[in-house]
Amino acid sequence: MSMHRVLTTLGCALAAVLVTAWSAAPPAQPARPAATTVRTHHGLVRGAAHDGYRTFEGIPYAAPPVGGLRWAPPHPASPWSGVRDATRPASACPQPAGEVPGGSTDEDCLHLNVTTPDGAGPARPRPVIVWLHGGGFTTGAGSSYDTRRMATRGDAVVVTVDYRLGVLGFLAHGGLSGSGTFGLADQQAALRWVRTEIGAFGGDAHHVTLAGESAGGYGVCAQLASPAAAGLFDRAIVQSGPCTGRPDRPFAPSSVPLATARAAGTNLAAKVGCGSARDVLACLRRVDVPRLLAAQDIDQQPAYATPLLPDDPAAALAAGRFHRVPVLIGDNHDEGNGWSAGIVGAGNPVTPDTWPDIAATFFPAPGQAKAIVREYPVHRTDGGPVLGAVIGDADFACPTERTDGLLAAHVPVWRYEFADEHAPPLTSGTPPFPLGAPHASELPNLFDLGGRPRDLTAAQRRLADTMIDYWARFARTGDPNGPSSPHWPRRTVLSLAPDHIVPTGTARLRHHCAFWNVPG
Repeated sequence: MSMHRVLTTLGCALAAVLVTAWSAAPPAQPARPAATTVRTHHGLVRGAAHDGYRTFEGIPYAAPPVGGLRWAPPHPASPWSGVRDATRPASACPQPAGEVPGGSTDEDCLHLNVTTPDGAGPARPRPVIVWLHGGGFTTGAGSSYDTRRMATRGDAVVVTVDYRLGVLGFLAHGGLSGSGTFGLADQQAALRWVRTEIGAFGGDAHHVTLAGESAGGYGVCAQLASPAAAGLFDRAIVQSGPCTGRPDRPFAPSSVPLATARAAGTNLAAKVGCGSARDVLACLRRVDVPRLLAAQDIDQQPAYATPLLPDDPAAALAAGRFHRVPVLIGDNHDEGNGWSAGIVGAGNPVTPDTWPDIAATFFPAPGQAKAIVREYPVHRTDGGPVLGAVIGDADFACPTERTDGLLAAHVPVWRYEFADEHAPPLTSGTPPFPLGAPHASELPNLFDLGGRPRDLTAAQRRLADTMIDYWARFARTGDPNGPSSPHWPRRTVLSLAPDHIVPTGTARLRHHCAFWNVPG
């Protein structure tokens, strides 16, 4: 295994630790809430009524992708008779252990969850936020996000979606229709379900915002660039998943050419004993899920040069070929620190002596590592934060700046940077250096992760409330501004920190984007 793969694996392992903390068992729940029933086109669903909101969990939006439907575009769900119980989440899509304790091998996973505030109904519909979870296109679950605060304070209907992951979501092979994009097709099927069904839950099918973080944010980018997603959503929120991600910058999500995805599919077929089969796809469909998960690559990306995703999203944005909807986009000030801490904590110190080799591990192009070492010098004790700054700038902050510029040439864009330098940690234990506002640290301001309530200071609670207000107003009107929050001007970056929400110019963000945002 190459050093690049070793260190990337350490970073991915740290991310898994982060999300595992989200899904730890929540505190004991109160008595079972009262039931509530809604009629959909497929049948009745019985959810649960809580204090101020209702939840409907595990609703199928497509048929189980099993048997001959493994690696097929999503098919319509079958109707059911009677009343379907929707009071508990369905299985997560197949994935290794991590965010989902013990992982999952259940392919019957194309479900979604709906949270709706009291008072929402067909006569008084609320804006809809459809949330795509992150997890590197290999892990994650919609049920990890308790959306009650977004629904109640934001007065919005919130939908979280499970979509196929890993090799089951993104396998490509010659002759396989939908190659490399099954997970993205699932997201579109969920959006079509929302357009058709959400009115019965009190949602406004004409005010649908597609939102996501990390891989989920990049999924939003892919849908912005996908002709097949036309008319499926009205606004977009991209959190820490910039649309200009690149495979040579391995910590942020990106897409790959179909030819590259097919080569990976050929390698996978050989690993599981199907490479020389007369019918490779039939052989692959007989392989059990644990074996597929064990054989899949760590990195999973959607494929472009495909019918669903004709262009890499970065190229589509640069050419102006994307859906004209308002966009709210941003990242966190210290995105790379979590990965850097994982690398340092695993016994890879970043010192003036080791820094050139570590830089060359991640940036092997001739001359690039030397330029990085000059741009980001390491002194005796600051190696971890310097590596974090390189990861953050290269993979998140500067691609977000570039994405902002490409989008703003055509549509209204509001950009933020989450900058709480004391953001509550997502894991236990003491990191090797202060993490500041690392990847995913904004999420507890919007959701209760793993069903656990926030542990925030009074100032952080005020920030969380303000962020929900911004997000919900954007979902309602396409503009996050309102009388109860600090003004958020376009063409600036709104710095989000406790009791310090201020617009700022990009030069004050302390990122090195003139260094990174060059062609190539």
